Amino acid sequence: MTATDPKDDLRQYLQSARDALLWKLEGLSEYDARRPLTPTGTNLLGLVKHVAGVELGYLGDTFGRPSGEPLPWLVDGAEPNADMWVTADESREEIVALYRRAWAHADATIGALPLDTTGKVPWWPDGKDEVTLHHAVVRVIADTHRHAGHADILRELVDGAVGMNEGKDNMASTDPDWWADHRSRLERAAREAGRRA
Repeated sequence: MTATDPKDDLRQYLQSARDALLWKLEGLSEYDARRPLTPTGTNLLGLVKHVAGVELGYLGDTFGRPSGEPLPWLVDGAEPNADMWVTADESREEIVALYRRAWAHADATIGALPLDTTGKVPWWPDGKDEVTLHHAVVRVIADTHRHAGHADILRELVDGAVGMNEGKDNMASTDPDWWADHRSRLERAAREAGRRA
């Protein structure tokens, strides 16, 4: 086993989630990148907007390193859930560029501070708002991977595109007939289990 730097490990897992999330936007129309695909409105570009704010908050503001990025969807009085969708006036390029700037800012924080540095999460309750940089990075990694998983499902619903990331689809088969048979088998098993219950 080769020894690694803990910060490098954290950055690698964070970057893989970032890359996967943006990859899910590639080749989509403006409509498909933004359209709500669940009853609660979950959409691909909105996920990117959300995680940009998460990174800037947890890996910037929390450690006294504000980015200076205006995030109007996070100010007092903003529309609830405004960070989870993109208005017609906000371009995909603006949101992706914001996310890339958030990466750079977060990576600079990770690079500049020891992992045991303590910060205060501004939106957590007083007395329960302290967090180490290590904890904050792990939290952001978990959140970003969670949303990358959401993006996997959303993209499959849009156009059937699947896979973990570019160049590594991690799928059992590339044959559409295999997947149709597999899905039918799962449906039969679910129906049978439902009848037994």
